Amino acid sequence: MRVPWMVTWLVLPLALTAGARAQSPAPAGTASENLAVSKVFDPESLAVTHNANGSERRDLVRAGRLATGEAVHVHQSIQPAGVQPGAPHAIQHSEFIIVTEGTLEIVHDGRTERAGTGSVIYIAHGTVHQARNAGPGPATYTVVAIGGDAR
Repeated sequence: MRVPWMVTWLVLPLALTAGARAQSPAPAGTASENLAVSKVFDPESLAVTHNANGSERRDLVRAGRLATGEAVHVHQSIQPAGVQPGAPHAIQHSEFIIVTEGTLEIVHDGRTERAGTGSVIYIAHGTVHQARNAGPGPATYTVVAIGGDAR
């Protein structure tokens, strides 16, 4: 089957532009992690940040950008039992928090909710919230921040 020459001239520039956009490095001052290609992030290979309250954090994607343009940040955290949680804070992005071990107590919008292993918590843009380990053992969770100031 022969493709008409006009279709080739219309489609070729679009394909080349999309390919260049997906492969080009992020401009200065924008997200550094190119997420236009698939990959595996191994938390065991990353540095651990030890917080003053005894919790730990590993940044899997410090400052990423999806191929569709959204900013992304992903980190894994562990809160030992009995530690003081971080202060309530507002976010200027959206977050999904996936609880992989233990129980988190989430305070948001004047409500307090508990989330156990396997739960997924959604924190909407602009929400003031706080996460606290509410169980007898460690609470381990992954935060996926998307859009806005995710970094």
